[in-house]
Amino acid sequence: MVPDLVIRPATPEDAADIAAVHVGSWQAAYAGLLPDEFLSGLSVETREQFWASSLADASRPHTVLTASTGEKITGFAVFGPSRDDDATPETGELSSIYLLPSEWGQGMGRALHEECVRGLSSQFESATLWVLSTNTQARKFYERAGWVADGKTKVESVSDGAVTLEEVRYRLPLG
Repeated sequence: MVPDLVIRPATPEDAADIAAVHVGSWQAAYAGLLPDEFLSGLSVETREQFWASSLADASRPHTVLTASTGEKITGFAVFGPSRDDDATPETGELSSIYLLPSEWGQGMGRALHEECVRGLSSQFESATLWVLSTNTQARKFYERAGWVADGKTKVESVSDGAVTLEEVRYRLPLG
């Protein structure tokens, strides 16, 4: 495991650090998978506004966890009820795990994943997650952790339709 790793629930004061991780992770993980213009145009300030609003919303059903080995947050994860149209109340969702590239391969992602699965297991019978179909690194990470592609796919557009995300769904039985 990661020495001195602290995983804790996020607070609104974490918005700036989470935004920096979010943008930095996307820019590194999706280089070559998404258009360079899109990735270089991602804004920490815009993401910070999103996270500040989300974390201040006491009614949000999802749990946001942060991970750090010092003062600065270097990873985060989000889980909660599934947002899928075909989900049952017994289905949860791991909606994101992002780390600064300097933390990749060090065990922080695995630790965040395990904490999310514990949280999901306390509330749900199974969980799903969506992964960019071309993100082989993430797909292998989840497959090693026991997730299995369930055959469901979706295509989403971001950046006012300029970028298309083709995703595949994975499922994990809990409990």
